[in-house]
Amino acid sequence: MATFVCERDRALVGYGQLRWHAPAAGVHGAQPAEIQRLYVDQRFHGTGVAQALMSALQDAAVTGAADVLWLGVWEHNPRAIAFYTKAGFTPAGEQVFVLGRDPQRDLVLSKNLYHAAA
Repeated sequence: MATFVCERDRALVGYGQLRWHAPAAGVHGAQPAEIQRLYVDQRFHGTGVAQALMSALQDAAVTGAADVLWLGVWEHNPRAIAFYTKAGFTPAGEQVFVLGRDPQRDLVLSKNLYHAAA
């Protein structure tokens, strides 16, 4: 797992985590990498922090020879879904994410990285 942080004035404003392991159903690739976490403090939405973290995560995936990048996003988070769609992710399926004792439906999105390395 690789963790990337973004700080401003010595305060954490966002972070992302990338890991390599078996992908969710619907994600096809020989060497998948998952964006397990990508969070930005709400005060910093729209400031480029999320784009910088996404770029770092994608670069690390390509450097690590990943051929597909994937993630799960809560189906009721339209801002995140729009961000990932703009970053080139497309629907690949769905999965259940348990939050406490409450099962949530996550959309699984993926992005082919063959072109990102070129």
